[in-house]
Formats: sequence, structure tokens, C-alpha cells
Amino acid sequence: MKYLVTDSRDIRYNLALETYLMEHANLDEPILYFYINSPCIILGRYQDAYEEINQEYIDQHNIIVTRRTSGGGAVYDDLGNVSFSFITKDDGDSIGNFRKFTDPVIAALHKLGATEAKMTGRNDLQINGKKFSGNAMKTEKGRMFSHGTLMYDVDLSVIGKALNVPADKIASKGIKSVHSRVTNLKPFFKPEFQNLTIEEFRDTLAKTILGVEDLNDAREYELDAKTKRDVEELNQSVFSNWDWIYGQSPKAAIQHRKHFPQGTVDFRLTIKDGRIATLTTYGDFFGQKPIEEFEKQLIGTRYERTAVKNVLDNIELSNYFGKISETDILDLLLRQE
Repeated sequence: MKYLVTDSRDIRYNLALETYLMEHANLDEPILYFYINSPCIILGRYQDAYEEINQEYIDQHNIIVTRRTSGGGAVYDDLGNVSFSFITKDDGDSIGNFRKFTDPVIAALHKLGATEAKMTGRNDLQINGKKFSGNAMKTEKGRMFSHGTLMYDVDLSVIGKALNVPADKIASKGIKSVHSRVTNLKPFFKPEFQNLTIEEFRDTLAKTILGVEDLNDAREYELDAKTKRDVEELNQSVFSNWDWIYGQSPKAAIQHRKHFPQGTVDFRLTIKDGRIATLTTYGDFFGQKPIEEFEKQLIGTRYERTAVKNVLDNIELSNYFGKISETDILDLLLRQE
């Protein structure tokens, strides 16, 4: 097995590298790939971005959002998390077999002291009923990867603010909040492993899985200049591309209603491919011009703050909403419950 670490802390580049390797690398032997990300949310391939994330919070805290090519649910990563990926040929017996790839990781965690770590359910790793890792797979043309997260010292307080976890999903787990479902690994480790830097944690895992005392003895997978260029092109065309991240969301119906001193405004929208497909406005506000004129100007606009604001900046909103401010209209259109 070869070994690869990326110095990038940008989840978009790191996912692009993983995808590129799965599609183009020589996989006569598997590649064990580790990456660490700055604060980010990674959507599953088939998730609705608008339902899964708190866009206002994400914008305020400069959290990167992207979408991976594998299925599963949204996860929050920061510099207290290590992600791992086994990139290999599809032998016809590995898809859905998460244990094949997580067992070496769990064995390494046991050596660090987290002896209660185990796989539960479909694809989660847990300790004492609390999740510290989610895993997903992708296969294509006889190649595949199985990747997962490892929460070593993640800021747990951010998860419930950045992600919109559906109430029915929380209720089905018999618990009160997303915060109570997750845990970091650090408290479960032996004392000598509780003060590792995130890079030291990554390297300790790698040495155990690879069976070496020194990573200099591991066989590194080397990236040439062409590969780096191709990965960056893939990053820009896919993983940093708004249409890939938001435009992949299925059609969604949204209602935002608020009472202002100047009257109530009730927006009913449908979003398709990340853009406003329909907009109907109700309320008892005072406007002088037909509200349909306002609505038509927003059809086809990307459903994100900058794009909507650019349209509103060119509309004399007082003609439609009286003294309700542009900021209030913008906030209501984009509000997340």
C-alpha cells in the first residue's frame, strides 16, 4: 500500500485530488490518502444544500461548502479532524463492505486507547453510542474509494449551528440535539496521546495502519507537476463550482413569512437547480405597483445572497413594499428556519 498526505487545507482541492487519483492513478496497489481541512461542510452527492446548511452562519464564519461525489449525509470538518481515504481497484466484493476499510482504522484507534471504538449501523464509527466518524464510498469503471472522517478535537459547538439537522432525524435517534450524538476521540485516548497535534494524530494513525515505525519507511505516492495542474483544474470546474455545490440541489419549496411594522410579507418560492424557479408574494404591506413585476425580476436568479442582492439593488423596492427596507426583504427571501 502506498501513502499520500496533502499539505492543502482546502476541502475542495483535497476532494479533487481524491477523485483524480481514483480515476487516473496506477492502482496496482491501494493508496492510503490522508487530508486535514479548514472549517468546511461537505454535502453528500444527493443532498439538498438549502435544507442541510445554515447559509447565514456559514457566510458569517467563512466556512467552505462543497459537495463530494459519494453519497451519505453532510459533515462538518475543521482543523481538529483527520479524513482518510482508501483508493483502490474495485474487486467486486468491496462496495458496501465498510468494515474492510474501517477495521484497520479501528485497530489503530484501539492502540491509542479508544478501545470502545466500533462500527455501528450502516457506515458510522462510534464510542459509547456517540459518533466520531462517518464513511462513504464511490465506485466507477472498476475503481473506487472508501473515505471517512475522524473527529479528534473538532469544535463540537459549531456543528449544530452550521448544519440544519432535520427534527425527525434527531427524534428518530431518541435524543435532543445533534451535539449529543457526536464526540471527539481525544478524551478516550491514553494520556500520552491526548496532546497530539492534528498532524501527529494523522501520522500516528498512518504508521499503525501501514505497519512502519517511521513514515520515511512508507512508500509515498508522488504527485508530478501535470497531476497537480489537472487536480487544480478539476477543483475549479467541479468542487469549487457553484453549480456543482448548489445547483445540484433538487427542486425545493420554501415559505418565508415575517411581520414588519409596515406590514406582513409572505414569500413562497420554489428553487430548482439552485435558482429561483417561482416566486409568489402575499401580505398586507403597502405597495404602489403590481407585485408580479417584482417577482418576475427574480426568476432565474441564483438563490444566494450576492446574486439576489444584485437584482434587488436595481429595483425601487419602495414601489412594491413601501417603507420596508431592502435589507429586510433580502434577509426574508434568504432566511433559513
